[in-house]
Amino acid sequence: MKKSILFVIDSLVGAGAEKSLITLLSLLDYERYSVDLMLFAHGELLEELVPQEVNILKPLKYTDFTRLNLKKALLYSFKHNDFKMLNSRLKYSLNIRMKQYSNPQKARLYWENVSKVIEKNPKQYDIAISYAQGIPTFYVAEKISAKKKFAWVNAIYKLDCKEANYQKQFYDQFNNIIAVSDTTKQVLFEVLPQYGNKIKVIYDINDARFISDMAEMGKDYDDYFKGIRILTIGRFAPQKGYDIALSACKLLKEKGIKFKWYVLGKGPLAEEIQQYIKENNLSDYFVLLGVTANPYPFIKNCDIYVQTSRFEGFGLAIAEARMLNIPVVTTRFDAVYNQMIDGKNGLVVDMNGDAVCEGILKLVHDQHLRENIINFLMREKKGNLEELDKFYELIG
Repeated sequence: MKKSILFVIDSLVGAGAEKSLITLLSLLDYERYSVDLMLFAHGELLEELVPQEVNILKPLKYTDFTRLNLKKALLYSFKHNDFKMLNSRLKYSLNIRMKQYSNPQKARLYWENVSKVIEKNPKQYDIAISYAQGIPTFYVAEKISAKKKFAWVNAIYKLDCKEANYQKQFYDQFNNIIAVSDTTKQVLFEVLPQYGNKIKVIYDINDARFISDMAEMGKDYDDYFKGIRILTIGRFAPQKGYDIALSACKLLKEKGIKFKWYVLGKGPLAEEIQQYIKENNLSDYFVLLGVTANPYPFIKNCDIYVQTSRFEGFGLAIAEARMLNIPVVTTRFDAVYNQMIDGKNGLVVDMNGDAVCEGILKLVHDQHLRENIINFLMREKKGNLEELDKFYELIG
């Protein structure tokens, strides 16, 4: 008899955790497991890549309710003579606007205001997995019945005392907490030391063959540009360091380099990034491409992949660039040395625009260095499918 598994994640918008989950789902043995997938937001790009064997659950009632505009939400509440969801929605909206909150704070505020109107899943599962920290973890802890529960942490999860104390009640419900890198585990242990025996490391699974195949499909650059193509992938959020990237781009322009810096992403800083591009006349140099379910043709056909992150749980896009033999310039975030060897498979630089610019210039001007890095990348071990064995061992 098949074991039943539930995966829960915020959405499949296209970030590292989401791509990692898609890869894992594509590799699972569906002769052994029946799989449900729970999302808090629907209609995002990567949903089209979910294997057909996976059952994507219907949206929660509250998820559907939040998609209504305020007028329709009011009408719905009057029609059903039930104002609980409306009150929860308004309370959360008001609270979240009061000041700037960190992601853990936002998750707590959401759950404190909304959890009472979120229904439980009536199914009994063998295994339930929250594949992201925050709301998915709270949901699996409180709303799911399962024989075993596992919580993934795929970010550098720094919690202050208040947030750590709040989240303890949820992590108490899990058999194990899975960190996606040794650095992620170390930081997690520092903030939640009581779970030292529960924390295990399973790296984001990378399937080199899948990435190589996907790199041959779909569209890539269509501007016929003949200079240096630089690529960055990531959400428009502070942790991704787009201010560093823009500063480096401006410096490269001033040095007369023939290049275009392409970006795949979207997010809350989009307007700020566009304003900087306009004010500094970078529209021909820093090119925003939006998002795509298949970024791999863009990676394969760029000359240099650049990551300007301030922190990452692992850095999946770097791993993907490496698997396609693309030289990488990356900032020195906490987890970077889990996969980077400075000067061998790319360059690790300080976390500022000058250093990123200099790293790019090294790869542009030093052909010998560039060729050595590419040769090293071609010899590097591709992918880490052994992590799938760790996953199977975990869930039993």
